[in-house]
Amino acid sequence: MPRVLERAEGCWAWVVLLASLVTQGLTLGFPTCTGIFFTELQHEFQASNSETSWFPSILTAMLHAGGPLCSILVGRFGCRVTVMLGGALASLGMVTSSFCRTLSQLYLTAGFITGLGMCFSFQSSITVLGFYFSHHRALANALASVGVSLGITLWPLLSRYLLEDLGWRGTFLVFGGVFLHCCVCGAVLRPVATSTAPEATEGPPPPSKTPAPSCLAACGRAIQRHLAFDILRHNAGYRVYTLGVMWMILGFPLPHVFLVPYAMWHGVDEHRAALLISIIGFSNIFLRPMAGLVAGRRDFAGHRKYLFSLAALLNGLTNLVCAASADFRVLVGYCLVYSVSMSGIGALLFQVLMDIVPMDRFSSALGLFTILESISILISPPLAGLLLDTTDNNFSYVFYMSSFFLISAALFMGGSFCALQKKERPGKQAKAEGAITEAASEQVLTAEGSCDSKKRLYTEVMYVTSV
Repeated sequence: MPRVLERAEGCWAWVVLLASLVTQGLTLGFPTCTGIFFTELQHEFQASNSETSWFPSILTAMLHAGGPLCSILVGRFGCRVTVMLGGALASLGMVTSSFCRTLSQLYLTAGFITGLGMCFSFQSSITVLGFYFSHHRALANALASVGVSLGITLWPLLSRYLLEDLGWRGTFLVFGGVFLHCCVCGAVLRPVATSTAPEATEGPPPPSKTPAPSCLAACGRAIQRHLAFDILRHNAGYRVYTLGVMWMILGFPLPHVFLVPYAMWHGVDEHRAALLISIIGFSNIFLRPMAGLVAGRRDFAGHRKYLFSLAALLNGLTNLVCAASADFRVLVGYCLVYSVSMSGIGALLFQVLMDIVPMDRFSSALGLFTILESISILISPPLAGLLLDTTDNNFSYVFYMSSFFLISAALFMGGSFCALQKKERPGKQAKAEGAITEAASEQVLTAEGSCDSKKRLYTEVMYVTSV
């Protein structure tokens, strides 16, 4: 029996948008609550700050690094199956982690398996929006990103509540059931009709006379298709942006992991400390869509990379305020200002990449970008934990470290983009002058010599120069 395909931009598209919003809240919002379990896990396993920090770093790194594998699964099985597979994996990882006896087992279950499952669900739910929406795609992405802010708001509150009643093992067991909702969201993603018609086949294709490619050659083509190393070599803008973001990520996720332990270390109540992360999430509910709409305006098309550098600079300077005082009122103000820069970074991160890389190579450029980004995510929290161990749990140094990476990355990207723009400007001018000369010569060859023709030639030359 043939499958019934849904129509793009139809009524069911908004149901799919709601499913994507919930999936993003369940997956992307979850890593921000791991800081609430930091002290509990540290006492349970008698581990150092550096050893405990590997759990959130592996979880978040897998959430980004599994992108190329996710795209292969989507191409083979579709978005619906991939989202449901991700929900099952995330649930399996959290359930098995509640029985862990060592930190190494926790790294494998709650870190690797859960992170990979969340990656499958999150990235597939984003991909399906591109099939269901064409005219309202920007609006759909902006609305779906609200799910991340809702997740950042609700996950810490739920974690604090369950941790008091059930302990961390019981909480992780409940989280395993919560992640099964990704399977429900995946079941909603019905196949959608596309504009491309299926190819008609009259029979089996004739055997090819050319020899089949070797396994090594096939792997090489697959790597080139999903990881754009050639763009990294030849595109200077992509190279600058990738290196700058890798350096920035060494400091960006640290407040999400260490803000709650930092506040509790300075005597802030556990509930109020967990509320700080929720304040960041609640603020992003309104700030993230606004930042996305502003970043999508054509007026800022040529300046988005500088706005991204400015947002990273503001984020780094904000962390200095947090390091200066641990008073609860100061921390609330810090969270509000931090939310502004965080929403700017979130809205511009992939938009700038689209401006730098041709859209026909964006998928492979994004695959390499997320893998390199995940390396920094993997290193950052353990590096900060090592710094805590060597400074007798002085959390201020963690925020100084975060500020250093963010500010230096912002200055590097801003300065490099300025230098590249100045370097490209003479080439663009020469190309424009060549186009003007070529257009003028063509007009001279076809002109009839009349006065009216000369006026038209002058007008057309002025039009080309103004463009």
